[in-house]
Amino acid sequence: MDDFVNLIKEGIKEEIYAIIPVGGGSINNTYKVTTSNKTYFVKINKSIPEDFFEKEAEGLSLLSKTNKIRTPEVIFIGKNLLILEFIERGRECKEYWSSLGHRLAEIHKVTASSFGLDNNNYIGSLEQLNGWFSNWPEFFVERRLLPLAHRALEVGRLERRGIELIEQLSKKIKDLLVHEKPSLLHGDLWSGNVMAGFSGEPVLVDPAVYYGNREIEIAFTTLFGGFDSSFYESYQDTFPLEKYFDKRKDLYNLYPLLVHANLFGGGYSNSVMTILRRFA
Repeated sequence: MDDFVNLIKEGIKEEIYAIIPVGGGSINNTYKVTTSNKTYFVKINKSIPEDFFEKEAEGLSLLSKTNKIRTPEVIFIGKNLLILEFIERGRECKEYWSSLGHRLAEIHKVTASSFGLDNNNYIGSLEQLNGWFSNWPEFFVERRLLPLAHRALEVGRLERRGIELIEQLSKKIKDLLVHEKPSLLHGDLWSGNVMAGFSGEPVLVDPAVYYGNREIEIAFTTLFGGFDSSFYESYQDTFPLEKYFDKRKDLYNLYPLLVHANLFGGGYSNSVMTILRRFA
């Protein structure tokens, strides 16, 4: 316990009054830490890559700098821990979902000259490969689909035919996707990574940021559900998607499905193969 407290004291230079475990973290141990002056949210993990929390903090910083939506303030980054502002959960305000749709659309208007990011980061516990590409379909195949497909094959969670189908898909994918400027993306936007703050406003957490086609982000929100229809209506009013998005969304969701196939296998691997056979 003393080692644990000393680790937290590395970043919090105050007397600690209470350390309370907080549920919900699937990768890290998470805690609410109270001092005489403030309350903090602390993540601890001794089994992750050394730069894991650094990359999360960089993602939060990129989103925060847009001034479009609230994210937790980064207090301290250590090798094994990340200390953030503690945001008290509240009840969703009446305009919560429409506000989230509008704010996300505004974030997606933040652009870059190329697709990707200048360094790799993480989605869940998996490394997310980036670099810079001028071409979105190429980036999508080379940095999103193929790396995770090969990893899934190595751990026995995808059949070799899956690699072959992705290679077939790569030959025609430029004709299947829309071509837009790169958008700043949260990168891991499912309902578990958005919350209502104390006043009911939307807050984004646990990003896996990069610059990509915004359709992949909206597609991800549909994969596991949980987003109100007013979210999509507000997004469309602010930054309309190209026609026939619904026909493309399963193609985009190959990426989060490959993430889950790597982590859990089973039905996720089957879903990947079903989609690949349809599009390839």
